[in-house]
Amino acid sequence: MYIRIEDDAVVRGKDIVGIFDMDNTTVSRLGRNFLPSAEKRGLIINTTDDLPKSFVVTNANGATEVLISSVSSKILANRSK
Repeated sequence: MYIRIEDDAVVRGKDIVGIFDMDNTTVSRLGRNFLPSAEKRGLIINTTDDLPKSFVVTNANGATEVLISSVSSKILANRSK
């Protein structure tokens, strides 16, 4: 099954490692450090020009990506069911 992250971004459901809320994740020190670290390693793919609400971590064929989305984590989680 495929999950639509944004209008132009679709990922396979089995490749999703986690769906995270941007506001809740950045509260903890570990969460605040994750996104800058992923950006330094070139793993971030910004799928929207709008205000980011969530990010999806995927791992396909050993390649990790972090997709930034304007869709809420709750909606993305419902799409993955």
